[in-house]
Amino acid sequence: LLTFLSPRQGAAEEYSLETSEIEKKPYHLGGYAELRPVLNGLDRNAALYKLNFYNHDKGAATYEYNAGLQLEGSLEYSIAKMYVRTNTDYKNTYLNQTTQTIVQEGYLALKPSSSLQIEAGKKTLSWGKGYAWNPVAFLDRPKDPNDPELSREGYIVLSADFIKSFGGPLKTFSFTPVLLPVYESVNNGFGNANYLNFAGRLYFLLYDTDIDLIFLSGASKTDRYGFDFSRNITTNLEVHGEFAWINNNTRQFVDSSGNMLQTASDAKNYLLGLRYLNEQDTTYIFEYYHNDTGFTPQEMRDYFSFIDKGYNSFLASGNTMLLNKAATLTAGNYGKMSPMKDYLYLRISQKEPFDTLYFTPAITLLANMNDDSYTVTPELLYTRYTNFEFRLRGGYIAGARNTEFGEKQNDYRVELRGRYYF
Repeated sequence: LLTFLSPRQGAAEEYSLETSEIEKKPYHLGGYAELRPVLNGLDRNAALYKLNFYNHDKGAATYEYNAGLQLEGSLEYSIAKMYVRTNTDYKNTYLNQTTQTIVQEGYLALKPSSSLQIEAGKKTLSWGKGYAWNPVAFLDRPKDPNDPELSREGYIVLSADFIKSFGGPLKTFSFTPVLLPVYESVNNGFGNANYLNFAGRLYFLLYDTDIDLIFLSGASKTDRYGFDFSRNITTNLEVHGEFAWINNNTRQFVDSSGNMLQTASDAKNYLLGLRYLNEQDTTYIFEYYHNDTGFTPQEMRDYFSFIDKGYNSFLASGNTMLLNKAATLTAGNYGKMSPMKDYLYLRISQKEPFDTLYFTPAITLLANMNDDSYTVTPELLYTRYTNFEFRLRGGYIAGARNTEFGEKQNDYRVELRGRYYF
């Protein structure tokens, strides 16, 4: 303190604050580049191996060489902000080489006041509180439970946010109305075309609990309603949940002979989960997910039996008609993320164990409760070098015949991902 107050010291070392150092820039440019080689250990007896490799003899393993480039940028002026995020994905597999660039998000936002914001363009809304699944995310593409933090492509929407703060038990309230058009060249993967759909979210911060009431109405999909919540029980324990009601949900499935069947009924999807951080910096994420729209074990067995029937027909006559039909069913229905009814998710990660800096190991379990099949994914994350990230993951897949994971084309999977952020 005496040294600091000394006039001599002050004269010798004058300090001037440059406002440019703390000024928020009106623009932002960033992203990452990655390389990701993958080794897939194949299960030659699995139904999906027969479906995908019936005319390829790939031996015990296949290799993939992947590269990616994600770019994002924003520009702000007065009440306006523009944001764009693109993703370029290069794949070199046993089949071919492909390069695809998509705009995952690109929208214009206007904020005329602190309580109102209007957005138009392609956007990921990220509704829901779940980590691996989000039953109430009616306007978002589904997550991959094996890697939930991957960025996803949004839909073209027009939305607004009305926000109001209070001083009582209800601290914050917001309303987010959303218009989502579906036409031949606009959001054509969302549902039935040539309709304008309306959705909304009511948000409450009530007694320190986050609560959302969500709905979707329109002819592209049947009406659906939901709610979610999240609350910190203690400073290091959080619980969350979601519930969705889907009116008149239609399920299409196939019997073992290939006949198409269809049922329609109301569906109830829900999720319960918790996140816990202990004193040793170990994070636990646990979730249970019920998917009423999914297939029963018998329906999945019939699907796998149909693939086997198609494969035997190909071996006997070279006819691929049944296999082609099975491939169409897989792409549009059975190949969805988490296609059955009940799942458990558990992820345990340890930050810098044994004082090993920049190192975070983790292990993830994804289990199908309907058929007792599962996958276990250990991973090692290393971030020693500025802006670089290295992740090694190995997935072990287990299950009996005619189960979801038991009929995957892989027995195991190993991938190394290197990313450079800029």
